[in-house]
Amino acid sequence: MSTPNRESIAPPGNPAVTGGPAAAAEFAGDDEVERGSRLDEVGARMLSTPRRRLAWYWGAPLVVALLAGILRIWNLGHPHALVFDETFYVKDAWTLLSNGYESAWPENSDEAFNRGETSGFLDDPSYVVHPPLGKWLIALGMAVFGAGDSFGWRISTAIVGTLAVAVLMLIARKLFASTLLAVLAGFLLAIDGHAIVMSRVAVLDNSVMLFALLGFGCVLLDRERHQRVLGERLRDARAAGDDPSWGPVLWWRPWVLAAGLCFGLASSVKWSGLYFLAAFGLYLVVVDALARRRLGVPLWTSAAVLKQGPATFLVFVPPALAVYLASWTNWFVSDNSYYRHWADQASNAWTGAFAWVPSTWQSFLHYQQSIYDFHVGLKAPHPYSAEPVSWLAMTRPTSMWYASPGAGTEGCIAEPCSQAITSIANPLIWWAAAAALFYLVYRLARYREWKVGLILMGTVAGYLPWLLYTERTVFQFYTIVFLPYLLLGLVFALRVLLGSANDERWRRRRGIGLIVVFVVAAAALTAFWYPLWSATTVPYWFWMLHSWLPTWV
Repeated sequence: MSTPNRESIAPPGNPAVTGGPAAAAEFAGDDEVERGSRLDEVGARMLSTPRRRLAWYWGAPLVVALLAGILRIWNLGHPHALVFDETFYVKDAWTLLSNGYESAWPENSDEAFNRGETSGFLDDPSYVVHPPLGKWLIALGMAVFGAGDSFGWRISTAIVGTLAVAVLMLIARKLFASTLLAVLAGFLLAIDGHAIVMSRVAVLDNSVMLFALLGFGCVLLDRERHQRVLGERLRDARAAGDDPSWGPVLWWRPWVLAAGLCFGLASSVKWSGLYFLAAFGLYLVVVDALARRRLGVPLWTSAAVLKQGPATFLVFVPPALAVYLASWTNWFVSDNSYYRHWADQASNAWTGAFAWVPSTWQSFLHYQQSIYDFHVGLKAPHPYSAEPVSWLAMTRPTSMWYASPGAGTEGCIAEPCSQAITSIANPLIWWAAAAALFYLVYRLARYREWKVGLILMGTVAGYLPWLLYTERTVFQFYTIVFLPYLLLGLVFALRVLLGSANDERWRRRRGIGLIVVFVVAAAALTAFWYPLWSATTVPYWFWMLHSWLPTWV
């Protein structure tokens, strides 16, 4: 509704009306400025009843989640061939389900597996360098649809990717107190190509992303509860005549416990989940220290590090460790697991002060040491390896599948044709999110906003540790674990651009217009790129249209 003319509602004799033009202009002041936009007015009318608000609150996120599911599950079984690292994880998952441990396969067994000959595994154990949980998740789909169905190989990963969209919307709504911004965050993740590809290929990183995101959400929920409970305890102590110099220890922090469990699940898929456990363990200590300072605790640093810190550690880390060990249950109970009897050989068994450690645990710890040595020493050349420093620029996305079907086959009308699965993000979304990351660093330095700090911590946990491995073979697709936090940062920046309904009309219209243009352009790019994310048959010239950089081929 437009603002009525001020003079029409001024009472008789008001100096703003009777004192001449200058007085009238002074009276009008800023109140004469039109605010908001007609879209705000329409939105207010549409959400004018509780039922409509409830429909928007749950209906809009549900539509986005359904869109995410469609983009991830449509034609999921194509190609009916092991794609990229599926050669490891799908076959490992099937032998976990069949033998109870990851088993070896004869050389060049992929073609036979693709043909449905899935019983060719050996009794010998296979040396694997990732914990079992992610492969158990893949195995769930194979248990339902069978090992010969490529849809079954990938359905668990597709469900994980769809759930991640829903979880991100819940987190964004809690963080920004806005269903609109939550829907925007979920929509961007739903249509992003990197997220789509990593949900359509049976690899492990999508599961790391989901469990880490759940842990992030738990940390967000703990922050609010922690500050409230800490304030109540301090007020009660001061009301009783005490003046605590350190403040209380808070042992019951259910969301910290839940976060530890979630980060433990992430670490039980890939060790990169440990980065989130370490980063948010540090974050919890810092947040506690700042909360105590705000509440007037004199020795707030010492209290956070020496008093609350150990308690937080015990609530946070042991549950994560317990989950990690539980994920290896089949290794302990299967007599034929890799390195299961390593310490039973006299030349391998520990001696001296640690000779009392049971041989099973000696073998297990030796296996973990071997896994660590493998990861830090991995320097195998690969045509699609990408230095971590280049990830934000997205200069070398990972090509996971490429084929050239002949004319008259698989939808190819006239040669040459292409089928591709390229794990490349929606370029507009990715580069905008990368730019927003630097804006968030500026906001944190200038305004010390806790929301910005929390979002950046997610990015720090998922990205910065990889910068230490400059010579290790790594890939652009590892960025999936911190993609949700880049998108939260992007939505934060878009929120600043969007403004509010109280802004001047021209500013609000400009903000809405820019956001609409951005979203429409991002959706158009998704339509343009989706064939290359889903192995859809396209003319070769169309595939080449996507080679915006020479390193993208």
